[in-house]
Amino acid sequence: MDLQSIREKIDQLDRRIVEILNQRLSLAAEIGKLKRSTGGQIYAAEREDIVLRKVEDMNEGPIKNEALRAIYREIMSAAIALEKPLLIAYLGPEAANTHVAALKKFGASVDYHAMSSIGDIFTAVEKGEADYAVIPIENSTEGSVRETLDCFVESDLKIVAQIYLEISHALISNEPLERITKVYSKDQALAQCRQWLKRHLPHAQQIESPSTTRGVQIAKTEAGSAAIASELAAEHYGVPVVERNIQDKADNTTRFFVLGKKPSGSVGNGRDMTSFLVSLGDEAASHSGALLKMLMPLAERGINLSKIESRPSKRRPWDYYFFLDVTGHYEDASMKEALAELKKFCPMVKWLGSYPVAG
Repeated sequence: MDLQSIREKIDQLDRRIVEILNQRLSLAAEIGKLKRSTGGQIYAAEREDIVLRKVEDMNEGPIKNEALRAIYREIMSAAIALEKPLLIAYLGPEAANTHVAALKKFGASVDYHAMSSIGDIFTAVEKGEADYAVIPIENSTEGSVRETLDCFVESDLKIVAQIYLEISHALISNEPLERITKVYSKDQALAQCRQWLKRHLPHAQQIESPSTTRGVQIAKTEAGSAAIASELAAEHYGVPVVERNIQDKADNTTRFFVLGKKPSGSVGNGRDMTSFLVSLGDEAASHSGALLKMLMPLAERGINLSKIESRPSKRRPWDYYFFLDVTGHYEDASMKEALAELKKFCPMVKWLGSYPVAG
C-alpha cells in the first residue's frame, strides 16, 4: 500500500470512530435521564472501574493499556458532561498536582473549581456548591496530609474513589542554576527534593509557599528565585524548566481521594477498599492490649489491614483517632460482622467510604 492509500483507510476509520463515539454518548445521555428520574449518581466509580477493566481485557494491542485507559476516561468524561454538568472542587491553584489528579480522574469535559484549603473543599461539597472534590491524602515519601485526616472527623462526606499520581518535580526559574539564591515551594515538595537541593543548591534559601504553583508565580518575577513544581505549572505560567525530575525518590507518588455525598457501590472480586475512623476512648487508657483488640475482629475474618494511622482527637490529652484502610466493601457480610463487634467496645466507628482499589 502506498502512503495515500493508508491515509484514506485511516480517514475511513476515523469517520467510523466518530460515529460510534456519538452513538455511545447518546446511550450515555439516556442513562443520565434514567439516573436523574430515580435520584441516582451521575458519577459511579465502581462502574468506571468495571468499564476500564473490560476494555483492557479486550485489548490485543498494539495500543498500551495505559493509553487505552486515558482515551476511555475522556470518553466517560464527555458522557458525564452530557448526563449532567459536574463541578469538581480541588486543592488549587490551577496546574497544581491536585488539579492534575482531578483531570486524570474526571477528564477535560467537566468543570473545575480551585479552592485554597482542604477545609473549604469539604464545606463546598457538603453545601452542594460542588458535586465532587479531589484532595490529597498521602505521599509515598512524606506521609499523610494531616489536614485531610482531621477534616474527616466532623464531615459526613464519603470517599468514592482514589487516584494515584506519580509526582515529578522540576526546578523552574528564569535564572540559570548558578544564579539561584531562593527556592519557593510547598513544604511537602521541598521535603521531597531535600537531597537534590542539598547537592545542587546548598546555599539557596528554601522558602515555603502556600502551593507549588504560587512558588512559580513568585519565581516568575523575583530575581534570583526558583520554584519546585510540575512541568505543567511551568508551562501554564510561562517560566522555563531548569532541571527535571529533581525528586529524591524515583517512585514518588501521591494518593488522592475523590469525595462525594453518596457512597460508591461494590466492584466485587476483592477489588474494593474501605476506610474507617475508629476511636478507642477509655479502652485505650485502661487496657494495654486495646489496639490489638481493635484489630482482631478484622484479622479473624481475613480482612487485610493496609494502613493504620493515629491522630490526636484534640478533645483531651493522649486521646487518639485511628484511620484504617482495609480490603473489602462496607456491604460485605464479613465487614459488617467485624464492625458490629468493634462497636461493642469502641465509642466511635465511622465509615468513611468504600471505593475501587484501582486508581
